[in-house]
Amino acid sequence: MTVLIEALAVTVPAAMVLMAGGVPFTWSIPTALAACLLLPLRHRAPSAAAALCLPALVGGLGWPPAVVALYHLGRTTRPPLMITWVALATVVPSAFVIAHEGLPPGAALLTVTFSLFMSGAPTALGALITTRRELTASLAEAHRARAAELEAREDGARAAERARIAREIHDAVGHHATLIAVEAAALAATTQDGDTRDTARRLRALAKESLTEMRAALGLLTPEPTPGLEGLQPLVDRARAAGLTVTCESHSPPPPAAVGRAAYRVVQEALTNVTKHAPGATVEIRITAHGDRMHLLVANSPPPTPAATTADHGGKGLHGLSERVSLLGGTLTTTARADGSFTLEATLPTGHPKVDGDDSTKGGSAPDHATA
Repeated sequence: MTVLIEALAVTVPAAMVLMAGGVPFTWSIPTALAACLLLPLRHRAPSAAAALCLPALVGGLGWPPAVVALYHLGRTTRPPLMITWVALATVVPSAFVIAHEGLPPGAALLTVTFSLFMSGAPTALGALITTRRELTASLAEAHRARAAELEAREDGARAAERARIAREIHDAVGHHATLIAVEAAALAATTQDGDTRDTARRLRALAKESLTEMRAALGLLTPEPTPGLEGLQPLVDRARAAGLTVTCESHSPPPPAAVGRAAYRVVQEALTNVTKHAPGATVEIRITAHGDRMHLLVANSPPPTPAATTADHGGKGLHGLSERVSLLGGTLTTTARADGSFTLEATLPTGHPKVDGDDSTKGGSAPDHATA
C-alpha cells in the first residue's frame, strides 16, 4: 500500500506536467519532471524536496510537485519552517513572473495571491491533519489517565472501607478476646484445682493466639507467617491436651509454602470441629503424596458421649477452607455420619513431578505415630 501511494505521488504530478498545453520556457518541463522524480526525497529531507521545486515554480510548471512537497512539509515540520517555505514558494515564482512579464499592480497582486494560495493551502492541510492526530492521541491518553485515576480512587475507597471494617472487627473481637485471656489468667491464679488451672492457662494461650491471628489477618500486625506442615505437631499436642486421642502420620515431601499453610488450616479447622462436636473422640490424621498431589485425611470416631450437634460439623469455617483449597486448585470433601463420626479429605497440588516407581514414603518426613 505504501509503495502504491508513493508511486501515485510521483506519477500523478508528472502526468499533470506532461499534459500542460503551453510551455513557458524550454527548461520548464525538464525542471518540473526532475522535481517530480525527486519527490521521494521529501521523507528524509522535506526542506530539500521543497527547494528542488523552486526552479520548476519559476518555470511555471512546478506547482504539481510543489503541492506534494509542501503538504508533506506541513505534516512533518514546525510552524516557523512552514511559514518560511510558504513565503519562498510565494515570493520566488511571483517575483519572477512579475519581473519577466512586467505586470501591472492589479495583475501582480493576483499573481501573488494565487502563489500564496497554492503554497499555503497544502501546507496548512498537512499541518491540520498532523494537529488532529496529535489531538486525538492526546484525548485518548487523557481518557486512559482519567480511567486510571477513577480506578485508583475506587481501589483507594475499597482499601479505606476494608481498613475501617478491620478496625471495627479488631476493636470489637479484640476486646472480648482480651477479656477472655484476662479472666482465664485470673482463674489460673486463684483456683486451687490443678486441672482447672491447666485448662485456664490453655484458654488464656488460645485467646492470645486467636487475637494474634486475627490481627495478622486484618493486617494490623506482621507476626510470624502461618505455619505449614512443620506446625502440625504443636497443633496435635494442643488437641491432645484438650482431651482428644490423635494419631498423626505424614508421608509427604515438604510442599510449597502456600500449600503447607492451607494443609495446616485444614487440620486446625478439623481438630477445632472435633473438639466442639465430638469431644473425647479418636482422631486420625494422615498425609500422603500421590505424584504431584498431596492427600490429607482427618477422620474422627464417634464421641464417647453423643452430643446434640455431633452430626453437624459444618459451618463458616469449612466453607472458608473449601474456598481456600479451591483457589490453590485442590478439592475439599466432607462426610458426616449418623453415629457422629466425621471425615474431612483435602487434595492439594504440590507441583512435585511424578517419578516412576516412587513410593509415597520416599522423601517424606518421619511419620508421627504418637497416640495419647
